[in-house]
Amino acid sequence: MNILLAEDNVDMQRIVQRYLEKAGYQVFVAEDGHGALTIFYEQQIHLAILDWMMPKKDGLEVLKEIKKHSKVKVLMLTAKNLHEDQLESLTSGADDYMTKPFHPQVLLLRVKKLLGIEERMPIGRGFFDFSKREFQLEDRSLSLTKIEAELLLFFVQHVNQILTREQLLTHVWGMDYDGDDRTVDTHIKRLREKIGFETIKTMRGVGYQLETAV
Repeated sequence: MNILLAEDNVDMQRIVQRYLEKAGYQVFVAEDGHGALTIFYEQQIHLAILDWMMPKKDGLEVLKEIKKHSKVKVLMLTAKNLHEDQLESLTSGADDYMTKPFHPQVLLLRVKKLLGIEERMPIGRGFFDFSKREFQLEDRSLSLTKIEAELLLFFVQHVNQILTREQLLTHVWGMDYDGDDRTVDTHIKRLREKIGFETIKTMRGVGYQLETAV
């Protein structure tokens, strides 16, 4: 999953980026508000983490712009522990709010909660661990590629929904990807070989469906 991290403090930026990438996320970094919005419009962003005090455009301005055009979750960061700031962030559309300093592990928990990610997600006869990119089937741990993990997570987030190949291409590979439907079919085939062929159903002429996550 793609996360936009907008933070002008380089040390803080590197720490948060390292923790997020270690947890399996793709992180796009900006050091000011203009850069943050450029990334937001160019990439398929699933969550934005915005520092309040940034040059060019502050985090609150970026928050309002993001919420004006999308439903992407936004987590605000600030060094000021003021109730007025927290209230303004939340009323402007922020989904969560953290005051510096904070422990990166706490930030990770907030991120997972906003994205609706559990540590171990039951699927079919096994469990999916997104952070490790592993599928645990009985006594075996099967490694998944980045694309396979993103595909499986997207299915879990849309359980019992029929997903078209176009939707999968857009949300997993990104809007700028120049592949075709066969790319999706190939990766679904490889994913099924690891987690079980009965787990993801083919809906002929439409796409694919994960019928149940339990």
